[in-house]
Amino acid sequence: MKRRAPLLRLLTAMRPHRATVWKATACSIINKLFDLAPPFLIALAVDVVIQRESSFLAGFGIETPHTQLWVLAAITLFVWGMESLFQFWYGILWRNLAQTVEHELRLETFGHIQRLEMAYFEDQSTGTLMSVLNDDVNQLERFLDHGATQLLHVATTTVVITTTFFVLAPEVAWLAMLPIPFILWGSFVYQSKLAPRYAAVREQVGILNHQLANDLGGMATIKSFTTEDHETERLRVQSDVYRERNRHAIRMSAAFTPLIRMVIVCGFMATLVYGGIRVLEGGLSEAAYALMAFLTQRLLWPLTQLGQTFDLYQRAMASTTRILDLLDIQPKIVGGETALPDPVRGEVLFENVGFHYRDGFPILRDLELRMAAGKETAVVGPTGSGKTTLVKLLLRFYDVSSGTVRVDGIDIRNLGLRDLRRSVGLVSQDVFLFHGTVRENIAYGRLDASLDDVIEAAKVAEAHDFIVNELPDGYDTIVGERGQKLSGGQRQRISIARAVLKDPPILVLDEATSSVDNETEAAIQRSLERIAVGRTTIVIAHRLSTVRNADTIYVLDRGRLAEQGTHDELVAANGVYDSLWRVQTGAAVAHR
Repeated sequence: MKRRAPLLRLLTAMRPHRATVWKATACSIINKLFDLAPPFLIALAVDVVIQRESSFLAGFGIETPHTQLWVLAAITLFVWGMESLFQFWYGILWRNLAQTVEHELRLETFGHIQRLEMAYFEDQSTGTLMSVLNDDVNQLERFLDHGATQLLHVATTTVVITTTFFVLAPEVAWLAMLPIPFILWGSFVYQSKLAPRYAAVREQVGILNHQLANDLGGMATIKSFTTEDHETERLRVQSDVYRERNRHAIRMSAAFTPLIRMVIVCGFMATLVYGGIRVLEGGLSEAAYALMAFLTQRLLWPLTQLGQTFDLYQRAMASTTRILDLLDIQPKIVGGETALPDPVRGEVLFENVGFHYRDGFPILRDLELRMAAGKETAVVGPTGSGKTTLVKLLLRFYDVSSGTVRVDGIDIRNLGLRDLRRSVGLVSQDVFLFHGTVRENIAYGRLDASLDDVIEAAKVAEAHDFIVNELPDGYDTIVGERGQKLSGGQRQRISIARAVLKDPPILVLDEATSSVDNETEAAIQRSLERIAVGRTTIVIAHRLSTVRNADTIYVLDRGRLAEQGTHDELVAANGVYDSLWRVQTGAAVAHR
């Protein structure tokens, strides 16, 4: 399917603001009409000085030259006042429109990105998405702020002056107009050649932003391996590519104005010489000649600005293409229309589930699991057996390749995504805390929660004591980006408090205690035992000590269900679970 031109796509996206666009356009055109009036006023003044009582203004009943000049002065004052007024209005309208479109596009694009499936983010760098949300949107704002008005002014100038020339002296007009086709042709040629160059620049911006985001996020690793010079060199290489791509575009853009200026001077010389000859021959009045000389300059000289305008335009269209291409991506995972029953019982079924991230590399095979409502179910197995993938499928970060996942008997593909995910609370090994206060991070589980609610959740998660006694500002302590000011155990307990506050019917603990010390693990285990009462709890664990009391334990091995039962039953079976248990308790070494 052939894509529409970027400008048409942009105008379609701006359709809700058509009234503002028309107002801003009208003010820009009217401003330019008043801006073009001074050459006409000068011509009338010349006509008054030369013709006196026989001037053009005398035909309106203004007979004395002195009065005619005062009338021209009054008209001049009015014209300049109106030009300034409409410049003020179009400045406000275009700039506010640019800010509004920038704001709405950024929000729309970010909202759209949030609706895309997790698989999309695995193929995209954070830097690329950041460059679209920030830099590309800003490029579009700059064009609407300045470029749109410049294009309207050039168009208005061309129409008004061309009409005037052909009315006054058609035989001279064609000479003045002669450079215009060459200027426009040159502009479109440059436009077509600049477009791919600026597209390459926008692409490199994404790569550069990705490099910077990676380095800033991995600063601890960079410092620990003392690779600062290496990372600086890598950034230098990418920045050099960006600089060269910009130079490649700038070289062509900068050549536009000097070339156009040489074409323009030909038209100006022709008007000057041939128009002067017509005056000497009596075929053209002195006032008309003066007007045409002024207007030729007013017509042709602004065309030299087309280079800068097209530069803005091409940058904006390259950015617009990237923004709208992102908005055109359709989510592959879409929620259904069915709502979960109230209250949610929380039974989870995996029926003959198969899954792969890439064709030919299955992660799960024919999996049959039942997580009973209100019970604790554990899923264990060696690294790479597919345990965490189950969580991603339950939350519909990905869809099963075959089979069905059900909650309370309903295929989760038929459930609304918000309805499904609100019923599941996730406490992950990889805790993500937002830059902000402890209170704000706990309240993320329920955004309307009061401070009392937050404190109660923190107490259940055994986080209250360290928040009050160890953090400098208690619940108002800033945790830093990703919670870097807190220890791993503190971050984990805050994430548990967040899940407690959400109060979901299904609680998923994905390796929730794998990266903390034994004392912290014991504290977390105590809080989890209290949280799990009365709700379906799914525990994904590597440490088998954390699942000894689970009602049912499923053992995965290479994506298949190897065993199931209670801890005692599985130890007695002498299978995969027993082998893992012996390794973790040291029994395997003692046995040897």
